[in-house]
Amino acid sequence: MADTLDNLESRPPEQRERELMARLPQLVARAKAAAGWSRILRDVNATDIHSRAALATLPVTRKSALHALQKGQPPFGGLNTTPVAQLGRVFMSPGPIFDPEGRGKDWWRFARPMYAAGVRPGGLLQNCFSYHFTPAAFMVEGGAARIGCTVIPAGSGQTELQVQAISELRPDTYVGTPSFLKIIIEKARELGTDIGSIKHAMLGAEALPESLREWFAAHGVPHVLQMYASADIGSIAYETSSGGVRVPGMVLDEDVILEIVRPGSGDPVPDGEIGEVVVTVFNPDYPLIRFATGDLSAILTGADASPCGRTNIRIKGWMGRADQTTKVRAMFVHPSQVHEVTRRHPEIVKARLVVSGSMAQDVMTLHCEVAEPDGAGAADLGASIVESIRDLTKLRGEVVFAAVGSLPGDGKVIDDVRDYK
Repeated sequence: MADTLDNLESRPPEQRERELMARLPQLVARAKAAAGWSRILRDVNATDIHSRAALATLPVTRKSALHALQKGQPPFGGLNTTPVAQLGRVFMSPGPIFDPEGRGKDWWRFARPMYAAGVRPGGLLQNCFSYHFTPAAFMVEGGAARIGCTVIPAGSGQTELQVQAISELRPDTYVGTPSFLKIIIEKARELGTDIGSIKHAMLGAEALPESLREWFAAHGVPHVLQMYASADIGSIAYETSSGGVRVPGMVLDEDVILEIVRPGSGDPVPDGEIGEVVVTVFNPDYPLIRFATGDLSAILTGADASPCGRTNIRIKGWMGRADQTTKVRAMFVHPSQVHEVTRRHPEIVKARLVVSGSMAQDVMTLHCEVAEPDGAGAADLGASIVESIRDLTKLRGEVVFAAVGSLPGDGKVIDDVRDYK
């Protein structure tokens, strides 16, 4: 018998496809009752949308457009079908972008990736995603409640307290970013503290290179799996294992229809080709139809059926961004934020944000063309720009001045040169 959360994960692919397509017209009809979707889908007859071909004729709504949509019709751009007063929580992600959470059980659909990562009823997990404004920690809380395990709401930061909690409470699972798990392990080694109870880790929000997986295994965390989620959608896909061996690719969530499209368009690409991830999500409170994430991936082709027992489509995982948005220490940084820095400081003629370093050691440096890079007021200007970077991105950044005309003319606003090897 397959070791899955429920039998939806192991149903025949043809049955899954048939059932998803049967649900599409009701999803579109429900969405059209919301003011925002009514505008986007104004010429669409919901009863006609009952196949992938029909779905592909609908307009794409891009994550990058959410800020403008929400400014025009706060707080959610009219995309919510449940009134704000009936929601459970409202989150604020950088941008700002506001994300709702309804009151339904496991609203973010996190029980599946957590179960695949080894979380079981009666277990104890240390939840190291942030509880501050953004929803990741609450995604974990919902999944844990459905599975029936206990949560240590550790949040992020306070590394020595994290080590102490693991040492004394003995959780079996860590959930959070890979970089923070590495920091915790290093701090425990520095303090000579035993945190060997952690045998499973479900990681997300950052890249997870193979070298870091090997490092975790060498430092006592042998079962490390990654999931792919977003603050708008919740769980999209997740890694699985069979017999302790990681299965290639990521299994798609059961309430998500995936399309891989040519970046900048809504046209699906052939299976196996890299393109932008577009999802349609069956969420009763916040339905998303052809929602373009800005992430790149590809459908895994030519692979045998997954030995884990799950039969859904697998993707290759996160393969970069279709735009220049990047993620630094689990926070998205957008080109628009760089432009806002330059708007606040008219002394900047041109700016380019360079993200460098390696896992757990990300460095953001804003290279600014100014008229007098070595002028008398450069230090004060630099300090002021640093404050603007922190205010707009919620991250630390450095500033380097350059002569006017010296930055590359390649159109890049954000240049990610990190080395994950």
